[in-house]
Amino acid sequence: MKKITIAIDGFSSTGKSTLAKQLAAALGYVYVDTGAMYRAVAYYAMQHDLVSETHLDKAGLISQLPNINLRFQLNSDLGFAEMYLNNENIEAQIRTIEVSRMVSKVAEISEVRAKLVEQQQEMGKDKGIVMDGRDICTVVFPDAELKLFMTASSKTRAQRRFDELVEKGQHVTFEEVLHNVEERDYIDTHREDSPLVKADDAIEIDNSTLSKKEQFELVLNLVKERL
Repeated sequence: MKKITIAIDGFSSTGKSTLAKQLAAALGYVYVDTGAMYRAVAYYAMQHDLVSETHLDKAGLISQLPNINLRFQLNSDLGFAEMYLNNENIEAQIRTIEVSRMVSKVAEISEVRAKLVEQQQEMGKDKGIVMDGRDICTVVFPDAELKLFMTASSKTRAQRRFDELVEKGQHVTFEEVLHNVEERDYIDTHREDSPLVKADDAIEIDNSTLSKKEQFELVLNLVKERL
């Protein structure tokens, strides 16, 4: 059966990963969460005092890139692949608000993007893949058969993220999460290297008022059209 590449871009907390996981499970495709890869690099940088609220040792991080080994490993109990950094499972560590604050700074660095884009393109060379991020439609897979661009209001996205963090037991305020969402939007859309933009041929989906089920069925029909 024909396999295609599904590329999903969009703002933070628009449910890109949730949708991508649903599609991959339904189609028997490989799912790659590129955001987790950037979060893993940010986590490494934090652990090695290369980034903080007040500083970024860009040269230091670039020099450390050969020491950063990333891979996804399927957790069959959970039904999805988890992020490993240098053979350590860091899935829980990279989902914190602290890492969220640093990830856009790290993702601005061209050398970091080049390293991760190369890995992402290698993962998708045989098609049958669903990948989400910020530059998948524009840089990683510009020839993808289906391109989606996800958006929603900043307050809607902040509420989703806030609920998710509280459910995980993290102590955050809504205002803190909203500020983080808006700050990431600004950095992602204004960086020099591969800024977040909607590809000309991407289908925009504003899911501010869509349920996960409604969104999934809408996109699955788009997939079927291309198959």
